[in-house]
This record gives sequence, C-alpha cells and structure tokens, in this order.
Amino acid sequence: MNRTKPIRVLLVDDEEGFLDVLSKRMTRRRFEVMTAPCGGAAIQALKRYDFDVALVDLKMDDLDGIELLKIFKKMDAHLSVVILTGHGSSTAARDGLALGAFDYLNKPCTLEDLLNVLYMASRQTAWGRSQAAATA
Repeated sequence: MNRTKPIRVLLVDDEEGFLDVLSKRMTRRRFEVMTAPCGGAAIQALKRYDFDVALVDLKMDDLDGIELLKIFKKMDAHLSVVILTGHGSSTAARDGLALGAFDYLNKPCTLEDLLNVLYMASRQTAWGRSQAAATA
C-alpha cells in the first residue's frame, strides 16, 4: 500500500510485554503506534487522538474487547476495530463482528497477517470518514 503518512494504530492489551514487542515491530514497519494497557487508558487515548485503526485484545481485566468495541463505535463510528484473542472464542468473535468489528485474529498470528488486516482496516476507516464528510 502506498501511503504518505504512517497508519496510526491504537494497540490495546493488558500484557505489557506483548504491547512492547508488537509496538516495536510495527513501528519498524512505519506504523505510528500508541499503546494502552487497559480499556480505560484506550478510551482516554481515543478522546485525545485520531487513529486509523484500533487493535484490541479480547480478554482484559477492566473492560473486555467487546465492551471496548461498543464504546469505540459510539466515540468514532468509522474507526475500524480489530479484535485479537488468545482465547479462540468463536462466539465472542462472531459477537464482535456483529457489533461492527472489522475483523478478528487469533493469537498467535503471523506479523504479516496482522499487518495485512491493519492495512485493510485503515482503508475502511478512511473510506467511512470520507463518505461521512461528503454527506455532511
């Protein structure tokens, strides 16, 4: 994908080591990454900054990924949200897709698969925002 600006990603996971490693790997590939170790911090970040896509862990201590998805969609209806789960819950994944998640991925997944989904999700966000601006 040929972009002049990096894709801005909000990465939300309560596993600090995972956040650190994934953030570094994505930054090396020209993504602009902000991390949040919990749902509350992610909500605050979304209030302050614009993101192209959010990558949200399904199971976290304060808010699960489905609840965070609902809140994000109220805050920014066009933000693409990708749910990442190490728990393999197909029911939760279906619920997330029904509530507007762009996609879900199971941990572990390859970095290439993850980046491809994030590229597609960022295009969806851009398209939704451009359509909203055109009709405003």
